[in-house]
Formats: sequence, structure tokens, C-alpha cells
Amino acid sequence: MDTHAVPRAAATVDLRWLLSVAAGAVFALLLLLAASPPFPLRPASLFTTTSPRRALPPLFVESSSTLSAPPPTPPPSPPRFAYLISGSAGDAPMMRRCLLALYHPRNSYILHLDAEAPDDDRAGLAAFVAAHPALSAAANVRVIRKANLVTYRGPTMVTTTLHAAAAFLWGRGGGRGADWDWFINLSASDYPLVTQDDLMHVFSKLPRDLNFIDHTSDIGWKAFARAMPMIVDPALYMKTKGELFWIPERRSLPTAFKLFTGSAWMVLSRPFVEYLIWGWDNLPRTVLMYYANFISSPEGYFHTVACNAGEFRNTTVNSDLHFISWDNPPMQHPHYLADADWGPMLASGAPFARKFRRDDPVLDRIDADLLSRRPGMVAPGAWCGAAAAADGDSNSTTTGGAVDPCGVAGGGGEAVRPGPGAERLQRLVASLLSEENFRPRQCKVVEAN
Repeated sequence: MDTHAVPRAAATVDLRWLLSVAAGAVFALLLLLAASPPFPLRPASLFTTTSPRRALPPLFVESSSTLSAPPPTPPPSPPRFAYLISGSAGDAPMMRRCLLALYHPRNSYILHLDAEAPDDDRAGLAAFVAAHPALSAAANVRVIRKANLVTYRGPTMVTTTLHAAAAFLWGRGGGRGADWDWFINLSASDYPLVTQDDLMHVFSKLPRDLNFIDHTSDIGWKAFARAMPMIVDPALYMKTKGELFWIPERRSLPTAFKLFTGSAWMVLSRPFVEYLIWGWDNLPRTVLMYYANFISSPEGYFHTVACNAGEFRNTTVNSDLHFISWDNPPMQHPHYLADADWGPMLASGAPFARKFRRDDPVLDRIDADLLSRRPGMVAPGAWCGAAAAADGDSNSTTTGGAVDPCGVAGGGGEAVRPGPGAERLQRLVASLLSEENFRPRQCKVVEAN
């Protein structure tokens, strides 16, 4: 027999006592609540329809443009960018120049010359990358050897962008690709206006799910001229490039999703790129099939997916982060930039600009005044100073008799050295993320008249 067992009668008495105590406590609590009003869970003003709109959370960058003030907490590690640089026949020299101006060992790069360019151009690009000590050591630059055929204004521009995005995610060896935070698509006629240290410094303060994508649902004349006509791009199924051909019948505007349009140049977050490629619901594939017959689909596909996906519409920032001088109207063909555009370019705060002619003198001015880049060399940053010091300059490359401190194997640390470009970019980003510009311009649906 267990000597610690409790007699049944005692257990019964204890249970009744406990129940009576509990009932008394509940009754006392009810009296207390009746004597005083309940504690308000939220301010009463939030329940009224006339209350002012609540302020947004603090912005993602400092309100001050001064970069010298020490941050209150240790800064996060600098982000990594995955760049697609695209071109066609004759663009290889500009692609090399653009790559050197954009290069940083923390980033990843894909160079795509379309199938219209001769194989010798792709082989020359690959040889240039392999011969450069810093580029080859980091192994972060890939030249697409099996080129895609790309038609201007056709869906093959979208498929080439998705091809590069998938390659960045999957990597060379059939596994997870390199770590990166944002995907940036550029052409050979684009050029940076800030250093990678500037870009990393400002983007290190941002939530890494933001998508910089210029967009609007007010498609105007494009509804009749682009959305309703149906085209077929021969580059989808032919080995040689041909003109788009038009189908006589027109189609109605879609009702399953809302069309958005905007710039073809974007800075997309990794989560959104993963959604486009993996498509855990069917929206990216459905919209892609629709845009296969859409004129200038790069100016609508990504925008329409982002703004129709509940998971991502609130991550959009309505800007392509480019300075572009458009014709007006109808803003379809940008002017070539020159020295006359210098003031507006800098005032824009944009990290990128387009279009530039090959070897235009304004590119030399950007190299000298904004990037501190000498001809034929990588734009310097904090990484290459550390790499050169560690290497003792033994692997430094020589261009035109000058030693390139960034032409060494190594580097890629987390140190950045922001300059005036970071201040310009930070002012732009602070404006884009202000209460006046961020939410009010985010995937706003404009009803047709």
C-alpha cells in the first residue's frame, strides 16, 4: 500500500474547496469590472472614421544626408547585387567598360550578348574576364556562351531576363547560386553614376524586400496600341531574327488581373525574383503567357506581377533608379546623354543613367569625377585598397604604364568607403520612401474613364 495516498473523503473535500475559491474569485473580478471601465486596448481615435492617417514607421534611411555621423547601432553587412548586362552586335567594348565601372567582388555578374552578335565577341568577353586577376579570382562574372535570340519589343527580352535570374539563383553547378540581395538589369548603353561602395552603403539601410520598379496602371494609349493587338515573336522558335508579325484580331483587356506598365529597368529583391522563377502560385506563369503576345512586354510583365501579387505589391518603390532624358511626347525613345546633361544627371541622385553612345566624352567625365576610375581599370573601392595591401601589389595589373590597385586577386570584405555619390543617392531614396511618395504611389489602381 502507498503510504502517501490521500483518503478519498479528503480528496472530495479539497476539490469542493477549490471550486468555491475559484467561483469567488470570478465573482470578485466581475464586480471589479462593473465598477470601472475596461482598459482601452487602443486609442479611441483609431476607431473613428475622422481620425488622421497614422504616420508610417520610421523611414529606412537617416533623415539627414550627413554620412559622417556614427550610427547608433553597428551597421548591417553591405548587400550584394546580381547584375545582368545585356547587349547585341557591336556592344562588347561597352559591356567591358560597364563591367569595370560596376565591378565589386561581393557582387555577381552575367554578361549576355544576344545571338545576333558574333561568337568572337562572346569569346573575347570571356577571355577578358579570364585574364583579369581580380575578376578571374573572384569567379563572379559569367559570360553566357549559348546566347538567346532577342527581338526589340518582343517577349524574348523578358525570357532573357528570367534566364539570368534563374542562373543567379541556381548557380553554375546545379545548386544554390551565390548570395545576393537585389537583381539589377542594365544594357550596354547604361552607366553608373555612383560607386558600388556608395550603392552598398545606402542599400545596407533598406529592407531587403523592396523592389524599385517604375509603374502605373494608367496605361492610356498603350491599352489600344499594345495590350489589345496580338503579336508573335519569331525569336521564340526560329534560329534567325525576324520582325514581329501582327495578328489581325484584337483581344479584350484582361479581367483576371490588372495591367501595369512602366520602365524596363528595375532593381528587384531576391524574394520577388524567387517568386517569379519558382512561382509557388500560378500568377507569374499566367501573366508570362499573356505577355508572350504583348508589344514591349519588358515594360509590363514584372510590373503586373508585382502589383497583382498580394505578397509583393506593398514592397514596390515607384522608381527605376535611372536618369533618362526622354522625348516628349510620347516618352518612348530616350535621348543620348552628353555633357549638356551633366547638371540634371547629378541633381537626379540616380545611381544609373542611360543612354550613352560608345566612348562619348561624358563617360570619361563620369569615370574621372564620379567613379575615380582610370581608363581600362576597375572603379576603386575600399575592397581593392585592402586587397592590394595584403597582396603587396605583386599581382597588380598595368594599363598604359599605370598600376591598377584594383587589378589584384582578393578583396571582397565588408568595408565600404562611401563618397559624394552616396549622399546624392541617399537624398533620392529618402524622398522615394517618404510618407508623401512611398505608399501613395505604390501599385495605385487608376480606373479607366
